[in-house]
Amino acid sequence: MIPAAKLERLLDRFAAIESEMASGASGPAFVKLSREHAELSPVIETAREYRAVQRQLEETEAMIADPGGDSEMRSLAEQERAELKPRLAELDHALKVQLLPRDAADASSAIVEIRAGTGGDEAALFAGDLLGMYQRYCALQGWKTEIMSLSESDLGGFKDATLEVAGRGAYAKLKFESGVHRVQRVPATESQGRIHTSAATVAVLPEAEDVDVEVLDKDLRIDTYRAQGAGGQHVNKTDSAVRITHIPTGTVVAMQEEKSQHKNKAKAMMLLKAKIYDAERSRVNAARASERKSLVGSGDRSERIRTYNFPQGRVTDHRINLTLYNLARIITGDELGEIIDALVAQDQADRLAEFEAADT
Repeated sequence: MIPAAKLERLLDRFAAIESEMASGASGPAFVKLSREHAELSPVIETAREYRAVQRQLEETEAMIADPGGDSEMRSLAEQERAELKPRLAELDHALKVQLLPRDAADASSAIVEIRAGTGGDEAALFAGDLLGMYQRYCALQGWKTEIMSLSESDLGGFKDATLEVAGRGAYAKLKFESGVHRVQRVPATESQGRIHTSAATVAVLPEAEDVDVEVLDKDLRIDTYRAQGAGGQHVNKTDSAVRITHIPTGTVVAMQEEKSQHKNKAKAMMLLKAKIYDAERSRVNAARASERKSLVGSGDRSERIRTYNFPQGRVTDHRINLTLYNLARIITGDELGEIIDALVAQDQADRLAEFEAADT
């Protein structure tokens, strides 16, 4: 059962947040308080119901234990106890799940970067398949997507693509997609019918807000140049493409999709902030890695996480040993949720086991 002291601290913190918000906090401080308030509200609702059921059960137990009590009332109390105990257990489990340490970026929108890896043209075609898979999955979640940058290959695939996904909680689900995705199939260009293995890498970054990361103008070098098309042809005759270098970290991003230099700069800054934010989060997480490595993997982008085997119609996620035989529906994005939900559930179960072990 949840310790009473932990519940009190939780309720006290929520009251303190409401007090600070009402006292006139503004700017970044108010944004952070609002975010914490939104995250804690459903937890507080569960906590209050938990305490109410706990009190009811204590009163019922006292009634049953009273030797001078009425036998009919005792019988009714025993029936009530039989209903209250499983409800308290349900609330206890729900509260433990809600109290699990959260990734601060889970509520964020996301930026998905896809790059063709080993396999040449076939890898580029596979990268295109992954892009379509994520676009469809995101649409089913009600999230908005926008292509930030795209580099096409000769046969219609993509050497690399960057996708912005706008929607609360997008990062919480998509973050499990970071890693190496491997495909096994007969390429369209293969005359002998041989199965080839190709790969693409996926990197999912939380979209940083101004309260998450501060980028100073003095730390930036901004270069403009003429946008290039396929084969080095100029897309337009103005210096609309933008390259931004963050001098302290050496992070470099470039954007040329838009005809407007202003729009390219805005997109490049968004991507730059996301990369800096992700690098800092990775540094902090690396310091904790020796304490714990979950079953869903470390999130290391050099790690092979999933294989798509077309001849067998099979998709295997190697982190949780999950194999599904509905590849056609997964690669279109329609049933990708089945894998992502399983990864989220395993991660939650893992962390819940640690949480309960810490309380014993």
